[in-house]
Amino acid sequence: MRPLTVVQVLPALNSGGVERGTVEFARELAKAGHRSIVISNGGRLVKAITESGSEHIAMPVHKKSLLSLFQVRPMRRLLEELKPDVVHVRSRIPAWICWLAWRKMPTATRPHLVSTFHGMYSVNAYSGIMAKAEHCIAISHCVQDYMVKNYQVPEEKMTLIPRGVDPEAFVPGCADKAWRKKLYAEFPQLEGKTLILMPGRLSRWKGQEAFLEMMSHLVKLLPEAHGVVVGDAEPDKQHYLQELLAKRAELGLNEAVSFVGHRNDIPQFYDIAAVTCHMSNKAEPFGRTVPESLAAGTPVVAYDRGGASESLKNGFPHGLVPADDVVSFAARIADLLVADNQINLPKEYFLDSQVASTLGVYRRLLGQGV
Repeated sequence: MRPLTVVQVLPALNSGGVERGTVEFARELAKAGHRSIVISNGGRLVKAITESGSEHIAMPVHKKSLLSLFQVRPMRRLLEELKPDVVHVRSRIPAWICWLAWRKMPTATRPHLVSTFHGMYSVNAYSGIMAKAEHCIAISHCVQDYMVKNYQVPEEKMTLIPRGVDPEAFVPGCADKAWRKKLYAEFPQLEGKTLILMPGRLSRWKGQEAFLEMMSHLVKLLPEAHGVVVGDAEPDKQHYLQELLAKRAELGLNEAVSFVGHRNDIPQFYDIAAVTCHMSNKAEPFGRTVPESLAAGTPVVAYDRGGASESLKNGFPHGLVPADDVVSFAARIADLLVADNQINLPKEYFLDSQVASTLGVYRRLLGQGV
């Protein structure tokens, strides 16, 4: 089968699961000999895109504004120039721009249009654009159910493909002595402690406040436990970090919880952690940190709801606790620290499976089979 030209479009390339997934998928496409192109407004991950053999084209496709419609004609001209086989949209504003550009292109020569529902968006006409693609990918069963219930996406137009973990990145033992020495020099309070990891962008719905409340219970059971919050707030939401620091002080956890900010070495943090926590206060579409931690050999405790519970049920069901019950959450962590934990993450949660399944969607649209 001939190599494909694939264009992925998303708002920006700063941080987050969608962004990291786009980078990884672009890298795998390039490694397989396909032409991989990413269109976004840019960000810190552009370097990773270009260094892995993909192309990045900067375009203001990120603003939730009617002014973004001025990008429709430039997008159409760009697609006509690039002549891709597939355009894969991963967010709503880029989807609107691409769809409006795509629908006016000649049917016989225009690329195929694919969307991935990375979230359970608010139900309205604005979000409905994600269902207008020729084929739609759901990242979890709960997202798939949302697509059917709210947008009546037919079965033949939809494929369930969980987001895949890169097995070469998330492996046990990756935190070597040199890395640990550097970390403990920067954060000496972590050395010799039982580390309880809370990874994820600082956001109210991600559950950092619940994590602090849970830690206030856990340190009573395990005085050696130390919480590590990995992640930063968006530039315009730094006030939330200050709120969390104030709450940490209020709960008397200044010596028991550390905020280490945005990191590029999250696999090493999984490796040194005793347990990873997932505490989103609403159903998360997927919950990337769950399979990442399991792939690294570190058990996860998570609320039993949303996409995060799906991967945990399949890979480590003992980690599930009732939603929003921080006392049970702390007790479960204490139990896991003395248990013989058996982790078995199914193959569909790994990157090679995701890549193969997504390419299968592309090939079927192109009439090339699988």
